[in-house]
Amino acid sequence: MPAPTPRADLAFHGHAVIDGDRMEVRLTPRDHGPAAVPEASVRVRWSAGPAGTVTRSPGCARTGERTVVCGTGALLAGQTGEEIRLGVRLRVPAPEVTLEVETAWNGGVTDPDRTNDRLRVLVLPTGDEYSF
Repeated sequence: MPAPTPRADLAFHGHAVIDGDRMEVRLTPRDHGPAAVPEASVRVRWSAGPAGTVTRSPGCARTGERTVVCGTGALLAGQTGEEIRLGVRLRVPAPEVTLEVETAWNGGVTDPDRTNDRLRVLVLPTGDEYSF
């Protein structure tokens, strides 16, 4: 009989801010357990296209015009991972940007609660930090 698939509840929490034509995103992965996650990845997508380069933490790769995928590294049950930082210069000033954050790969575990690892955040260009 095959072993049961481990279960782990991945979550992403963070902050986003638009200041002028610059948008900064910081997010932290967390494994609420009960199992550890050997490696996972998170996909971040902007509704407004970035102009040029996206600055990013190590372990991140741009996979499309408006999309970046970042590895989380190993996540121990009940622990947070390393903060992921992304920065973009927006192609045109936007009255709002929708930021989508979701698990791209879950490291082979079953996640019983997908509500905290699939997020849509509306960010306005006020210079205020939006938490998610």
